[in-house]
Amino acid sequence: MKEIKGGVTAPLGFSANGLHAGIKAGSDPAKNDLALIVSEKECTAAATYTLNRVKAAPLYVTMGHLEDGTARAIIANSGNANACAPYSHEYAERTCTAAAKATGLDKADFVVASTGVIGQTLNVEAIEAALPELAAGLKRSEAASDAAATAIMTTDTRKKEVALQVEIGGKTVTLGAIAKGSGMIHPNMGTMLCFVTTDCAITHEMLEEALRGVVKRTFNRVTIDGDTSTNDMCVVLANAMADNPLIEWKDAGYAAFEAALTELCTSLARQIAADGEGASRLVSCTVSGARSEECAERLAKSVVGSSLVKAAMFGADANWGRVLCAMGYSKAPFRPEHVNCSFRSTAGEIPVCRGGEALDFDEDVAKQVLSQDEVEILVSLDEGDGEATCWGCDLTYDYVRINGDYRT
Repeated sequence: MKEIKGGVTAPLGFSANGLHAGIKAGSDPAKNDLALIVSEKECTAAATYTLNRVKAAPLYVTMGHLEDGTARAIIANSGNANACAPYSHEYAERTCTAAAKATGLDKADFVVASTGVIGQTLNVEAIEAALPELAAGLKRSEAASDAAATAIMTTDTRKKEVALQVEIGGKTVTLGAIAKGSGMIHPNMGTMLCFVTTDCAITHEMLEEALRGVVKRTFNRVTIDGDTSTNDMCVVLANAMADNPLIEWKDAGYAAFEAALTELCTSLARQIAADGEGASRLVSCTVSGARSEECAERLAKSVVGSSLVKAAMFGADANWGRVLCAMGYSKAPFRPEHVNCSFRSTAGEIPVCRGGEALDFDEDVAKQVLSQDEVEILVSLDEGDGEATCWGCDLTYDYVRINGDYRT
């Protein structure tokens, strides 16, 4: 398995584009806000969606389009969530209709996604006007994937993109992806938009099973601010152009594909956590020795989701008591007297707690360890074999600044 360049256009048969359509009034003309991804051939498709009871119209439209397990293209906009707004379902369908007309496909071939402000009417006319140019500019290039990746960004400060290759049945299979996510991240799926393309030959059943398992171990382990969005979607399109033996059961080919999809989504999950709104550092928590993987995940997610832990990480304060406190209200079973805790970064590792009690440590060394761009919180319990890593970020003054006037 190796990482390559190209994002969503790295797999065979996929092209992409992104441009500025002017969906949000007063938006920066230099910022793309409309993305299109198209496959040369029909794809097996699978998706996961937010578990928020309030779901945006594009999710329902996409669910309908994917009922047969196939799709061929993705149309996505930023600048407006098209959620809880007048005509939202109609406008999501109109977006697909316009995309179909511009590409010569059927509107049911499209996944449609939106991200941005909730409760405001979508400027669907701007999308319809821009689609002919958007479709005409479709290309299979790294720049084309970049254009699509920047088009789905909202408060993101950087594009999130990755591609890799793996050998399956003697054939080179490529996976590529773009994602967006910075705030409103506390997933019951993965609070973001993520579009994965692959030229792998795989059945709908196996693709769906792989996606659901991988999402649970990657995007579901990211938390930024405790809010689950209305628009979350992770979609995989597989067009079979790699000509590998069809993956139709859990054989060695399935294992290789699942491993590649896991690596791809782990990279994106880390990129999303590192780019949390206002964040100055990526914070991860690994819990080992727990009674089960589920128990370890619940403990780790509680730690990285704690506002007090996040604030301590911002201040580079080795306040390990907040880690134990967050574990204590996670509702996961563990024995406090078994907890060992340390902080680690490129500056070194410093143990701060053993057997649930304080260890003497050098505050200046701890400050240095916690002042790096990525900080790991390591917790061991010695109660079983369960282990999980969850990702988050620190909580800075800028988070409130960004969200205090997000709508206006």
